[in-house]
Amino acid sequence: MPQANILKSEVITDSAAPFVVSFSSRGPNTVTRDIIKPDITAPGVNILAASSSYRRGNEPVNYTLASGTSMSCPHAAAAAAYVKTFHPQWSPSAIKSALMTTAGHIDPARAVNPGLVFEALEGDYVKMLCDIGYDSKRIRYIARGNSSCAEGKRGAAKDLNYPSMAAYVYSKRPFNIKFQRTVTNVGISKSTYKVKIAREPGINVNVNPKVLSFKSLGEKKSFVVRVVGRGLPVGSIVSGSSVWYDGTHSVRSPIVVHTIRT
Repeated sequence: MPQANILKSEVITDSAAPFVVSFSSRGPNTVTRDIIKPDITAPGVNILAASSSYRRGNEPVNYTLASGTSMSCPHAAAAAAYVKTFHPQWSPSAIKSALMTTAGHIDPARAVNPGLVFEALEGDYVKMLCDIGYDSKRIRYIARGNSSCAEGKRGAAKDLNYPSMAAYVYSKRPFNIKFQRTVTNVGISKSTYKVKIAREPGINVNVNPKVLSFKSLGEKKSFVVRVVGRGLPVGSIVSGSSVWYDGTHSVRSPIVVHTIRT
């Protein structure tokens, strides 16, 4: 029977941590430019894990240090499963929202109590696929049902009720971007959230309304974020954020405008 000694961890404070490692993708999204990717970071460098295939010479090794997406994905999946144990009725999008809005670097303990969540269900994703050019045939192939694209004017991927907000704009041209979002109260039944805005030079951000008041759990409230600018250089990224705060919960959404063609 294998035996091991588990020693007390040594805590080291590093002001630069956490950060995205050099070999990891920083975006922007090469498929849908109006959706920020990556959504969140998780531990993925020099992770000690069980191994079924790694060998040192001719000898199999049961445990090894590994780095990469294969290491960070299990952390994110486990964090989602952890949140699910506290909220078994939550949708996958609610769990994802909780993980995204409570930390840039994954924090399962905070994600259990996010205060507000952004939900996007199957129909919302079908609409987004229609908005970016998928036809009904391809939609049915993906959704495995009778889903189809509605007739009339189509929107954009940025209209998805996503926890983050992003938009691709043409370089050197003025822009006025509208994001509409809806949040669901999962924190305190009677609560009031006020918004705080942070932004880099190059954009102005306005949120309306600036206060969301809830009377019960499960209640939904909508708001609009407008991002305005006079034009950005080629290949630039400008970011900001909105944070809804009720004195206990901080619900943060990144805001990104970029001119990077992918």
